[in-house]
Amino acid sequence: MHFHILTLFPEMVENGLHTSITGRAVRNGSISIEAVNIRNFADNKHGQVDDYPYGGGAGMVMQPGPVYRAYQYVREKIDQRRTSEVADTEKDAHQNIRVIYLTPQGRVFHQSIAEELAKEEDLILLCGHYEGIDERVLEMIVTDHLSIGDYVLTGGEIPAMAVVDAVSRLVPGVLNNDTSAEFETFHDNLLEYPQYTRPEEFMGKRVPDVLLSGHHKNIETWRLEQSIKRTRERRPDLLSESQQ
Repeated sequence: MHFHILTLFPEMVENGLHTSITGRAVRNGSISIEAVNIRNFADNKHGQVDDYPYGGGAGMVMQPGPVYRAYQYVREKIDQRRTSEVADTEKDAHQNIRVIYLTPQGRVFHQSIAEELAKEEDLILLCGHYEGIDERVLEMIVTDHLSIGDYVLTGGEIPAMAVVDAVSRLVPGVLNNDTSAEFETFHDNLLEYPQYTRPEEFMGKRVPDVLLSGHHKNIETWRLEQSIKRTRERRPDLLSESQQ
């Protein structure tokens, strides 16, 4: 799977995603992550990509031209790669590509969206800054508006990294144990059960006996009960959604 991130701060994205599990996945070829600097597509020698908003108001707005040219650059690279691959496959080299704009105005990102996006071959993630991006280019290129929560950040880089991290975990070969992505937090709208490791006793608190029993059926039953209990206590809204 290929992630293409349009950003004003490529080093922030690269430093964050080329470590730990995602970094290992890049190195083993399970995913690729490309951070494209929108400033490189400015039409002035100073690399300015923002200007004052029409109608007045505080802050600056990212101009449509640099964003569109950065998008075109990525699309051309994707089309070239797919064209070179298409001779050996039945797929369409120029099929639609989802472009995700990270914004508090989007639908809230959750696990089922991550599962949906993990089926894509390419994802383009657009990171806004300042007071946002000129609406005209958003209307031209964006297919999805996503938010990671009802709060405001200084830019879309952290949300983009969160989306890449969540989606990449579902790509085959990214996790050492491919079944772990299937049975962790939010599986079947339930929070994950409590986890324990050695030692068996820590400051007077013991690991539950059932986990030491070796009886797999009893362990599965206990884990399901704990997941339901934890979800009811901490995220009852998830239980309501699963019943709809």
